[in-house]
Amino acid sequence: MVDLEKAPPGRSPEGEPVPRADGEGCLVVAVRLPVRIVVLVLVLPVRMAWDALVVAGRFLRDTVLRPVGRALAWLGRALFVWPLVGLWRYVVVPVAKGVGWLGKVLLVVPAVWVYRWVLTPAGRALAWCCAGVGAVLTALGRGLYAGLAWLARYLVVVPAGWLYAWVLTPIGHLLAWCGRGLARCGRGVLWCLGKVVTGIGAVLYWTLRILLVLPALAVWRWVLAPVGRALAVVGRELLDALGHAWRIAGHLSRAVGRALAALFRWTVAEPARWVYRSVLTPVGHAVRDTVLRPLAEAARAAGRAGRQALRSARLSVRQARADLRRTLFGEPERTPSVDRREPSGAKARTLGSSTTALTKD
Repeated sequence: MVDLEKAPPGRSPEGEPVPRADGEGCLVVAVRLPVRIVVLVLVLPVRMAWDALVVAGRFLRDTVLRPVGRALAWLGRALFVWPLVGLWRYVVVPVAKGVGWLGKVLLVVPAVWVYRWVLTPAGRALAWCCAGVGAVLTALGRGLYAGLAWLARYLVVVPAGWLYAWVLTPIGHLLAWCGRGLARCGRGVLWCLGKVVTGIGAVLYWTLRILLVLPALAVWRWVLAPVGRALAVVGRELLDALGHAWRIAGHLSRAVGRALAALFRWTVAEPARWVYRSVLTPVGHAVRDTVLRPLAEAARAAGRAGRQALRSARLSVRQARADLRRTLFGEPERTPSVDRREPSGAKARTLGSSTTALTKD
């Protein structure tokens, strides 16, 4: 039959407790909430202080450090980079090009000429002489090698072969037979020593296993492992609690910051804006319209009157100087003005007609 009743959480339909899928016990769940509350109380001031320092650092970076850095960068470019670039571009590079050209003319071209017309022919002649001398030395070396090889064969190799075949080989066989006998004796002694060492090692092994290994294994299995698991659970819960407390403290700190910002806006910024918009702006416009603009118009009118007076005084001085010059030196001779825009053909016709009229007179 199908069981239509809903089983309580944490138990099977038969009433047996069901283990949690994540492997956490009830003790861990019961300890988690107080630990997180205590950690939140401890972490909240730290997070708020951290957020305040972050805001102050950003404000300092945007208002002080970044402009100072840009000014220092521009000053560094102006004091170091641009002079060095100018020195490199207009002093070092031309001097280096001049030195390179002088080195090419004074060193490279003469060296190439000496190599091509002096050293190359001398080297070829020396190589030809060395080739001839090498051929002669090669022939002498081959003859000397053949003679030394024949002497070494009949003075060293043949006696050494006879000595090896008839003296050293029998002695070596005798020594090998003696060595095999000694090796058999040594293997027997080593077998006995190995059995003794194996027995001593087995005794020491079981002694160390019973006295050290089994107690250490029991301590590890029944003391250190449970304590380590408990410490791991506590450490994991503390880390989780720190993470949750840090995030919750961040939300609280953000809410407090927004509340302080709203308080500052409604207590300082908005009244200052209202005073500026409703009081200072109309007063400024009234002062501008009633005081500053009439003063500016009067100043401009006084400036125009002063400029006109100066212009009239300048014209009067010029007229008086011209009258004095006419009184002292008389009227200056006036030269007829010539229209330079008249074409050359019309000028020639005018000159011709004037010459004809003078001839007739």
